[in-house]
Amino acid sequence: MEDTRKEWLAALLTITGPVFDALENGELKQRLPLDFHAGRAQYAPLEAFGRSMLGLAPWLALDAGTLSAEERKLQSEMRRKAVRCLAMASDPDSPDFMNFTDGGQPLVDAAFLAHALVRAKKTPAGRDIAAAGVDECCPEMTRRHLADALRATRRIAAVNTNWLFFSAMVEAGLYVLGEPWDIMRVLGALRTFQEWYAGDGAYGDGPRFHWDYYNSFVIQPMYVDLVDLFADQSDEIARMRPAVIARASRYASVLERMIGPDGSYPVVGRSICYRFGAFQMLAQAALQHRLEGDLSPAAVRCALTAVIRRVMSAPDMFDEKGWLRPGVFGYQPELAEEYINTGSLYLCSAVFLPLGLPPADPFWSLPDEEWSARKVWSGGHISIDHAID
Repeated sequence: MEDTRKEWLAALLTITGPVFDALENGELKQRLPLDFHAGRAQYAPLEAFGRSMLGLAPWLALDAGTLSAEERKLQSEMRRKAVRCLAMASDPDSPDFMNFTDGGQPLVDAAFLAHALVRAKKTPAGRDIAAAGVDECCPEMTRRHLADALRATRRIAAVNTNWLFFSAMVEAGLYVLGEPWDIMRVLGALRTFQEWYAGDGAYGDGPRFHWDYYNSFVIQPMYVDLVDLFADQSDEIARMRPAVIARASRYASVLERMIGPDGSYPVVGRSICYRFGAFQMLAQAALQHRLEGDLSPAAVRCALTAVIRRVMSAPDMFDEKGWLRPGVFGYQPELAEEYINTGSLYLCSAVFLPLGLPPADPFWSLPDEEWSARKVWSGGHISIDHAID
């Protein structure tokens, strides 16, 4: 399966490369195209960076000793870039210092950046910053700047939707950075979504259920990582944790069955221009070894590979300089809501989370296996589906 892993990594670096190349040189604001919804320009840099880090973080944190020499070299280079980018994004004196305070949107993307720190744990946010090999970057100064930036978003009030998780995840980022954090902002989100559970592994984004992918874009990945991170800090969170994880595993199974035999998937709901970011929860369940028992990690790998190939095969997915363009399959700007700009599109990086598993993990090492839709529509056999409470 070595070639498949290389294909995934090449796709991830193709997508995120322009963001990191520009930001490490303090030129992201200058280079990032804003040829649609230009009124969102003040938010676009943090959107592009935070969302790119979201998908890269598990791979950046992976033990380099498990990798081939070729992949280890790429990882080392990207770790150095990530550290430099974290410094550029959070240093008030940087030309690419990002907007963490003006408007409501900075809370969203500070949370995605914080989620990346939670996923990476040590690399590149914490004590291992120095080990990433960037001599010109002061680790302690970068940590302080990041903490200050995350704290600054507390002035932004979260609306009563999935945004509650953004406030909670900012606190998780502060916790990982060794800073004081507010448990009530965390509990507020976790308690509210207990009330909004709609059944069979899905939550409403508010009191009513919405047909979209926000259970995967935001709600369940953040919910799972928050209860994992804070279960030993609160008995209440520890009691929630088994149900939250079981629901997420069930939802991951539903996502797997939505992947068609050709790698296509239903185009439904808002923010569909986040492309294969719609499968974040399936990717996270694979990363965390939390797929339901009748779902093979090899089948998930093959299903996600089919989606990645299908989406990446569109010739006009990128502009002439390699930046993402809005759409699901290629350039379809009519699908971008008014809150979406070029930076928003980088949430698609979340499909690549299983790169945080070593090559020897069953996800990568087991032989290819057809996924549910491929089996059924070729006359094969799968287990009967089920629901949970």
